[in-house]
Amino acid sequence: MTLNLKNKNNILITGGAGYIGSHIVEQLVKNRNNNIFVYDNLITGSKNLVSKKAKFIKGDVSNKKYLINTILKNNINSVIHLAAFLNISMAETNKKKYFKNNITGTRNIIESIKNSTVKNIIFSSSCSVYGNIKGPVSENKKPNPKGYYAFTKYEGEKIIKKFSKKYNYNYSILRYFNVAGASSSKKIGEIETSHGHLIKNLAIQSLKKKPVVKIFGTNYKTKDGTCIRDYIHVSDLAKIHIKALKIIKNQNKSFIVNCGIGKGYSVKQIIDFFLKINKNTQVVYLPRRNGDVAQVFSSTKKFKKIFKWKSKFKSIDQIMLSSFNWEKIYNKTK
Repeated sequence: MTLNLKNKNNILITGGAGYIGSHIVEQLVKNRNNNIFVYDNLITGSKNLVSKKAKFIKGDVSNKKYLINTILKNNINSVIHLAAFLNISMAETNKKKYFKNNITGTRNIIESIKNSTVKNIIFSSSCSVYGNIKGPVSENKKPNPKGYYAFTKYEGEKIIKKFSKKYNYNYSILRYFNVAGASSSKKIGEIETSHGHLIKNLAIQSLKKKPVVKIFGTNYKTKDGTCIRDYIHVSDLAKIHIKALKIIKNQNKSFIVNCGIGKGYSVKQIIDFFLKINKNTQVVYLPRRNGDVAQVFSSTKKFKKIFKWKSKFKSIDQIMLSSFNWEKIYNKTK
Protein backbone atom coordinates (compact mmCIF):
# COMPACT_ATOMS: atom_id res chain seq x y z
CA MET A 1 0.00 0.00 0.00
CA THR A 2 1.52 3.31 -1.14
CA LEU A 3 0.34 6.33 0.82
CA ASN A 4 0.71 10.06 0.31
CA LEU A 5 2.31 11.19 3.59
CA LYS A 6 2.45 14.92 2.89
CA ASN A 7 -0.19 17.21 4.42
CA LYS A 8 -1.97 14.23 5.95
CA ASN A 9 -2.88 13.10 9.45
CA ASN A 10 -0.45 10.19 9.75
CA ILE A 11 -1.67 8.33 12.82
CA LEU A 12 0.06 5.36 14.44
CA ILE A 13 -2.13 3.11 16.60
CA THR A 14 -0.24 0.67 18.79
CA GLY A 15 -2.42 -2.30 19.64
CA GLY A 16 -4.61 -1.30 16.71
CA ALA A 17 -5.50 -4.91 15.87
CA GLY A 18 -7.11 -5.39 19.25
CA TYR A 19 -10.65 -4.89 20.48
CA ILE A 20 -10.67 -1.13 21.13
CA GLY A 21 -8.02 -0.35 18.53
CA SER A 22 -9.93 -1.96 15.66
CA HIS A 23 -13.00 0.13 16.50
CA ILE A 24 -10.93 3.32 16.49
CA VAL A 25 -9.40 2.35 13.15
CA GLU A 26 -12.83 1.60 11.68
CA GLN A 27 -13.90 5.17 12.39
CA LEU A 28 -10.63 6.93 11.55
CA VAL A 29 -10.34 5.46 8.04
CA LYS A 30 -13.62 7.14 7.08
CA ASN A 31 -11.71 10.44 6.90
CA ARG A 32 -9.75 10.57 3.63
CA ASN A 33 -7.27 12.99 5.16
CA ASN A 34 -6.13 10.28 7.59
CA ASN A 35 -3.39 7.74 6.94
CA ILE A 36 -3.78 5.03 9.56
CA PHE A 37 -0.89 2.78 10.57
CA VAL A 38 -1.69 -0.16 12.84
CA TYR A 39 1.27 -1.40 14.88
CA ASP A 40 0.53 -4.69 16.65
CA ASN A 41 2.35 -7.89 17.63
CA LEU A 42 -0.87 -9.95 17.23
CA ILE A 43 -0.42 -11.74 20.57
CA THR A 44 -4.01 -10.90 21.49
CA GLY A 45 -5.07 -8.90 18.42
CA SER A 46 -6.07 -10.17 14.98
CA LYS A 47 -5.25 -8.82 11.54
CA ASN A 48 -8.79 -9.83 10.53
CA LEU A 49 -10.13 -6.99 12.69
CA VAL A 50 -8.06 -4.34 10.92
CA SER A 51 -9.68 -2.31 8.16
CA LYS A 52 -8.09 -2.89 4.76
CA LYS A 53 -7.94 0.89 4.42
CA ALA A 54 -5.27 0.97 7.14
CA LYS A 55 -1.65 -0.10 6.76
CA PHE A 56 -0.74 -2.97 9.07
CA ILE A 57 2.75 -3.21 10.59
CA LYS A 58 3.62 -6.23 12.71
CA GLY A 59 5.72 -4.96 15.57
CA ASP A 60 6.18 -4.95 19.32
CA VAL A 61 6.46 -1.88 21.55
CA SER A 62 9.44 -3.55 23.24
CA ASN A 63 11.40 -3.10 19.98
CA LYS A 64 12.43 0.55 20.23
CA LYS A 65 14.60 0.51 17.11
CA TYR A 66 11.73 -0.75 14.96
CA LEU A 67 9.36 1.76 16.55
CA ILE A 68 11.70 4.64 15.70
CA ASN A 69 12.03 3.44 12.11
CA THR A 70 8.25 3.06 11.76
CA ILE A 71 7.55 6.56 13.11
CA LEU A 72 10.21 8.31 11.04
CA LYS A 73 9.62 6.37 7.82
CA ASN A 74 5.90 7.10 7.84
CA ASN A 75 6.13 10.72 8.99
CA ILE A 76 3.85 9.97 11.94
CA ASN A 77 2.42 13.09 13.60
CA SER A 78 0.00 11.49 16.09
CA VAL A 79 0.15 8.33 18.21
CA ILE A 80 -2.73 6.50 19.88
CA HIS A 81 -1.01 4.18 22.33
CA LEU A 82 -3.20 1.22 23.29
CA ALA A 83 -0.74 -1.68 23.33
CA ALA A 84 -0.82 -3.29 26.79
CA PHE A 85 -1.49 -6.50 28.65
CA LEU A 86 -4.83 -6.19 30.42
CA ASN A 87 -5.61 -9.20 32.60
CA ILE A 88 -5.74 -8.10 36.25
CA SER A 89 -5.09 -11.55 37.74
CA MET A 90 -2.21 -12.36 35.36
CA ALA A 91 -0.56 -9.06 36.22
CA GLU A 92 -0.23 -10.17 39.84
CA THR A 93 1.59 -13.38 38.91
CA ASN A 94 3.62 -12.17 35.92
CA LYS A 95 4.91 -8.76 36.93
CA LYS A 96 8.03 -8.81 34.74
CA LYS A 97 5.94 -9.40 31.62
CA TYR A 98 3.55 -6.58 32.51
CA PHE A 99 6.39 -4.21 33.42
CA LYS A 100 8.15 -4.85 30.11
CA ASN A 101 5.06 -4.36 27.97
CA ASN A 102 3.01 -1.76 29.84
CA ILE A 103 5.73 0.42 31.34
CA THR A 104 8.88 -0.12 29.26
CA GLY A 105 6.72 -0.23 26.12
CA THR A 106 5.27 3.20 26.93
CA ARG A 107 8.73 4.57 27.64
CA ASN A 108 9.89 3.24 24.26
CA ILE A 109 7.02 5.06 22.54
CA ILE A 110 8.09 8.34 24.10
CA GLU A 111 11.77 7.85 23.37
CA SER A 112 10.89 6.95 19.78
CA ILE A 113 9.15 10.26 19.09
CA LYS A 114 11.72 12.69 20.48
CA ASN A 115 13.31 13.36 17.06
CA SER A 116 10.12 12.93 15.05
CA THR A 117 7.16 15.01 13.85
CA VAL A 118 4.83 13.50 16.50
CA LYS A 119 3.02 16.30 18.33
CA ASN A 120 -0.02 14.48 19.73
CA ILE A 121 -0.37 11.38 21.92
CA ILE A 122 -3.49 9.63 23.19
CA PHE A 123 -2.74 7.23 26.03
CA SER A 124 -5.02 4.38 27.00
CA SER A 125 -5.23 4.30 30.80
CA SER A 126 -7.69 2.79 33.26
CA CYS A 127 -10.05 3.74 36.05
CA SER A 128 -8.20 1.14 38.12
CA VAL A 129 -5.56 3.78 38.87
CA TYR A 130 -7.97 5.31 41.41
CA GLY A 131 -7.99 2.26 43.66
CA ASN A 132 -10.92 1.47 45.92
CA ILE A 133 -13.38 4.35 46.17
CA LYS A 134 -17.01 5.10 46.94
CA GLY A 135 -19.35 7.06 44.73
CA PRO A 136 -18.49 8.73 41.42
CA VAL A 137 -14.79 9.43 41.00
CA SER A 138 -13.54 12.65 39.43
CA GLU A 139 -10.22 13.29 37.76
CA ASN A 140 -9.22 15.38 40.79
CA LYS A 141 -9.02 12.21 42.88
CA LYS A 142 -5.38 11.33 43.49
CA PRO A 143 -4.59 7.93 41.95
CA ASN A 144 -4.00 5.12 44.43
CA PRO A 145 -3.55 1.93 42.39
CA LYS A 146 -4.12 -1.27 44.35
CA GLY A 147 -3.18 -4.01 41.86
CA TYR A 148 -0.12 -4.41 39.65
CA TYR A 149 -2.03 -3.83 36.41
CA ALA A 150 -3.30 -0.52 37.81
CA PHE A 151 0.26 0.32 38.88
CA THR A 152 1.55 -0.20 35.32
CA LYS A 153 -1.14 2.08 33.94
CA TYR A 154 -0.40 4.84 36.41
CA GLU A 155 3.32 4.57 35.69
CA GLY A 156 2.47 4.91 31.99
CA GLU A 157 0.51 8.08 32.73
CA LYS A 158 3.46 9.57 34.59
CA ILE A 159 5.79 8.84 31.68
CA ILE A 160 3.43 10.52 29.22
CA LYS A 161 3.13 13.63 31.40
CA LYS A 162 6.79 13.82 32.39
CA PHE A 163 8.19 14.11 28.87
CA SER A 164 5.47 16.21 27.22
CA LYS A 165 7.29 19.53 27.58
CA LYS A 166 10.75 18.10 26.94
CA TYR A 167 9.68 16.49 23.66
CA ASN A 168 7.07 19.12 22.82
CA TYR A 169 3.86 17.12 22.40
CA ASN A 170 0.27 17.44 23.60
CA TYR A 171 -1.41 14.48 25.24
CA SER A 172 -4.74 13.15 26.35
CA ILE A 173 -4.84 10.42 28.98
CA LEU A 174 -8.12 8.53 28.77
CA ARG A 175 -9.05 6.59 31.89
CA TYR A 176 -11.31 3.84 30.61
CA PHE A 177 -14.02 2.36 32.70
CA ASN A 178 -15.29 -1.08 31.64
CA VAL A 179 -15.59 -1.44 27.87
CA ALA A 180 -18.12 -3.71 26.15
CA GLY A 181 -20.24 -4.03 23.02
CA ALA A 182 -19.37 -4.29 19.34
CA SER A 183 -19.52 -2.22 16.16
CA SER A 184 -22.92 -1.81 14.51
CA SER A 185 -21.17 -2.80 11.26
CA LYS A 186 -21.15 -6.37 12.67
CA LYS A 187 -17.66 -6.79 11.18
CA ILE A 188 -15.63 -6.35 14.36
CA GLY A 189 -15.99 -6.99 18.07
CA GLU A 190 -14.11 -8.49 20.98
CA ILE A 191 -12.51 -11.85 20.16
CA GLU A 192 -9.94 -12.20 22.94
CA THR A 193 -11.12 -14.04 26.07
CA SER A 194 -7.98 -13.89 28.24
CA HIS A 195 -8.68 -10.34 29.46
CA GLY A 196 -11.43 -11.65 31.73
CA HIS A 197 -14.05 -9.11 30.61
CA LEU A 198 -17.31 -9.93 32.38
CA ILE A 199 -19.85 -9.06 29.68
CA LYS A 200 -17.78 -10.78 26.96
CA ASN A 201 -17.53 -13.97 28.99
CA LEU A 202 -21.22 -13.94 29.89
CA ALA A 203 -22.20 -13.48 26.25
CA ILE A 204 -20.08 -16.52 25.33
CA GLN A 205 -21.60 -18.63 28.09
CA SER A 206 -25.15 -17.64 27.17
CA LEU A 207 -24.79 -19.40 23.81
CA LYS A 208 -23.96 -22.74 25.44
CA LYS A 209 -26.48 -25.42 26.36
CA LYS A 210 -25.29 -25.56 29.97
CA PRO A 211 -23.53 -22.27 30.66
CA VAL A 212 -21.44 -21.71 33.79
CA VAL A 213 -20.66 -18.20 35.03
CA LYS A 214 -18.34 -17.22 37.83
CA ILE A 215 -18.73 -14.53 40.48
CA PHE A 216 -15.44 -13.60 42.13
CA GLY A 217 -16.32 -12.32 45.59
CA THR A 218 -19.72 -11.81 47.19
CA ASN A 219 -18.62 -10.06 50.38
CA TYR A 220 -17.68 -6.62 49.07
CA LYS A 221 -19.13 -3.60 50.85
CA THR A 222 -21.75 -3.02 48.17
CA LYS A 223 -25.53 -3.39 48.13
CA ASP A 224 -25.52 -7.00 46.87
CA GLY A 225 -21.96 -7.92 47.88
CA THR A 226 -20.54 -7.99 44.33
CA CYS A 227 -18.26 -5.52 42.58
CA ILE A 228 -19.75 -2.42 40.96
CA ARG A 229 -18.48 -1.10 37.64
CA ASP A 230 -19.25 1.61 35.10
CA TYR A 231 -19.59 0.39 31.49
CA ILE A 232 -19.06 2.21 28.20
CA HIS A 233 -19.77 1.00 24.67
CA VAL A 234 -16.65 0.43 22.58
CA SER A 235 -17.98 2.50 19.65
CA ASP A 236 -18.56 5.46 21.96
CA LEU A 237 -15.05 5.03 23.35
CA ALA A 238 -13.63 4.99 19.82
CA LYS A 239 -15.35 8.32 19.10
CA ILE A 240 -13.86 9.75 22.30
CA HIS A 241 -10.33 8.96 21.05
CA ILE A 242 -10.98 10.76 17.79
CA LYS A 243 -12.51 13.77 19.51
CA ALA A 244 -9.66 13.90 22.05
CA LEU A 245 -7.07 13.82 19.27
CA LYS A 246 -8.81 16.67 17.47
CA ILE A 247 -8.93 18.78 20.64
CA ILE A 248 -5.27 18.39 21.64
CA LYS A 249 -4.19 19.02 18.07
CA ASN A 250 -6.36 22.05 17.30
CA GLN A 251 -6.37 23.65 20.75
CA ASN A 252 -2.75 22.87 21.68
CA LYS A 253 -3.72 21.54 25.09
CA SER A 254 -3.36 18.41 27.21
CA PHE A 255 -5.80 16.77 29.59
CA ILE A 256 -6.79 13.68 31.57
CA VAL A 257 -10.40 12.54 31.47
CA ASN A 258 -12.58 9.66 32.65
CA CYS A 259 -14.37 7.59 30.01
CA GLY A 260 -17.53 6.11 31.49
CA ILE A 261 -21.27 6.76 31.46
CA GLY A 262 -21.39 7.81 35.11
CA LYS A 263 -23.44 4.97 36.54
CA GLY A 264 -22.38 1.81 38.34
CA TYR A 265 -23.79 -1.69 37.89
CA SER A 266 -23.02 -4.69 40.07
CA VAL A 267 -21.73 -8.02 38.79
CA LYS A 268 -24.98 -9.59 39.94
CA GLN A 269 -27.04 -7.07 37.93
CA ILE A 270 -25.03 -7.90 34.81
CA ILE A 271 -25.41 -11.65 35.36
CA ASP A 272 -29.17 -11.29 35.89
CA PHE A 273 -29.51 -9.88 32.36
CA PHE A 274 -27.87 -12.96 30.83
CA LEU A 275 -29.86 -15.31 33.06
CA LYS A 276 -32.94 -14.06 31.21
CA ILE A 277 -31.32 -15.10 27.91
CA ASN A 278 -30.37 -18.58 29.12
CA LYS A 279 -32.20 -19.84 32.20
CA ASN A 280 -30.01 -22.97 32.36
CA THR A 281 -27.04 -20.88 33.50
CA GLN A 282 -25.21 -22.17 36.56
CA VAL A 283 -23.67 -19.50 38.79
CA VAL A 284 -20.46 -20.47 40.61
CA TYR A 285 -19.30 -18.37 43.56
CA LEU A 286 -15.54 -18.03 44.00
CA PRO A 287 -13.17 -16.02 46.27
CA ARG A 288 -12.16 -12.47 45.35
CA ARG A 289 -9.47 -11.95 42.72
CA ASN A 290 -6.30 -10.11 43.69
CA GLY A 291 -6.32 -6.59 42.30
CA ASP A 292 -10.10 -6.19 42.13
CA VAL A 293 -11.66 -3.19 43.89
CA ALA A 294 -15.18 -3.07 45.34
CA GLN A 295 -16.65 -0.27 43.26
CA VAL A 296 -15.68 2.41 40.82
CA PHE A 297 -17.80 4.55 38.53
CA SER A 298 -17.15 7.81 36.79
CA SER A 299 -17.99 11.41 37.39
CA THR A 300 -18.84 12.72 33.92
CA LYS A 301 -18.63 16.45 34.76
CA LYS A 302 -15.23 17.02 33.15
CA PHE A 303 -16.04 14.70 30.25
CA LYS A 304 -19.14 16.70 29.33
CA LYS A 305 -17.26 19.99 29.65
CA ILE A 306 -14.46 18.88 27.33
CA PHE A 307 -16.37 16.98 24.67
CA LYS A 308 -19.83 18.58 24.78
CA TRP A 309 -21.08 15.25 23.52
CA LYS A 310 -23.33 12.47 24.79
CA SER A 311 -22.76 8.77 24.43
CA LYS A 312 -24.94 6.99 21.90
CA PHE A 313 -25.27 3.92 24.12
CA LYS A 314 -26.66 5.18 27.42
CA SER A 315 -28.35 1.98 28.59
CA ILE A 316 -26.44 -0.96 30.06
CA ASP A 317 -29.00 -3.24 28.37
CA GLN A 318 -28.03 -1.77 24.98
CA ILE A 319 -24.37 -2.44 25.69
CA MET A 320 -24.97 -6.02 26.83
CA LEU A 321 -27.28 -6.80 23.90
CA SER A 322 -24.65 -5.44 21.51
CA SER A 323 -22.09 -7.83 23.02
CA PHE A 324 -24.46 -10.77 22.84
CA ASN A 325 -25.39 -10.10 19.20
CA TRP A 326 -21.70 -9.90 18.23
CA GLU A 327 -21.01 -13.18 20.00
CA LYS A 328 -23.75 -14.89 17.99
CA ILE A 329 -22.12 -13.67 14.76
CA TYR A 330 -18.57 -14.50 15.83
CA ASN A 331 -19.56 -17.93 17.14
CA LYS A 332 -20.76 -18.91 13.65
CA THR A 333 -17.41 -18.00 12.07
CA LYS A 334 -15.26 -20.07 14.41
